[in-house]
Amino acid sequence: MVHRARILEFALKRRLPTFAGARVFADSGVLMTYGTSFPDGFRRAAGYAAKLLKGAKPAELPIEQPTKFDLVINLRTARAIGLDLPPSLLARADEVIE
Repeated sequence: MVHRARILEFALKRRLPTFAGARVFADSGVLMTYGTSFPDGFRRAAGYAAKLLKGAKPAELPIEQPTKFDLVINLRTARAIGLDLPPSLLARADEVIE
């Protein structure tokens, strides 16, 4: 996203919580991200490609959907906007950025 930094700066100044669907945004300062696990998706895609390379017919392979989702919480951003997150939410997170 070209304007990611500007959007995050705007939200921080106004103490607005921000959410996104990809983990990379949490590193940029988004409060929370929830979305499919890219590493898991890449592993599954590699398995799919291996089946094709071994001669499987594409039309006979099942359509796969994501099965692993990641919740990442950025505590630095939470503190910056004055938000106290409940311990139960932090315990559910796959990763907490301090």
